[in-house]
Amino acid sequence: MIFAAGLGTRLRPLTNDRPKALVELKGKTLLERVIERMKEVQVERLVINVHHFADLVERFLKEKGNFGMDIVLSDEREKLLDTGGGVLRARELFIPGKPVLIHNVDILTDLDLKALIYQHESHEAYATLVVQQTVADRVLKFNHGILKGWENKRTGEQKIVDEGFQGATEFNYCGIQILSPEYLKNIIHRGVFSIIDEHLAQAKDHPIELFRHDGQCLDLGTPEAIKKAAKNFKF
Repeated sequence: MIFAAGLGTRLRPLTNDRPKALVELKGKTLLERVIERMKEVQVERLVINVHHFADLVERFLKEKGNFGMDIVLSDEREKLLDTGGGVLRARELFIPGKPVLIHNVDILTDLDLKALIYQHESHEAYATLVVQQTVADRVLKFNHGILKGWENKRTGEQKIVDEGFQGATEFNYCGIQILSPEYLKNIIHRGVFSIIDEHLAQAKDHPIELFRHDGQCLDLGTPEAIKKAAKNFKF
């Protein structure tokens, strides 16, 4: 799945006439870049959620012949559902019994997706989140590789899974994850909600693992970030 339904408000004026997914980086849309990554690991079906300028995304995919892939749109035109609500809405579109690789459309990374998939499958993991050990305001906390909580370093707010939170290591979430069929079946929240809140809720009963990435993982959420990535990222 590609999370592509966001309003892209931080990317204005680049998103005044198009969705964030169709903003270009070195002549190629952010959406096409993530689709290419998904194609590299031979996903069987690709679900893309749409909201802002959804018609333009539909037209773009049609013009590209869906990149020769089985692509299905999860329509959030009526209401933007946030990341967790987006997964819940798309759940019936996924291939039954198969894990789902999810990638934010505005993330540019040199992550080895095959290594991520291998770890998730070899561990028979419930869920696997890609993280980096970098400075961030909001962090996920893991103890021995298992999710134990969340913290806003600026405000001091904490969301604690269990006692393993104490002494846990801080990581920054990179916007890429794999969810098992069991995780999808057990989604607790309803309506509009963050996938991070869902992770924290499910982590009370199921181990949610990390995949540490020490390379580049760039959030392309602002025009400045797009310019910086065009200049510095090795394509």
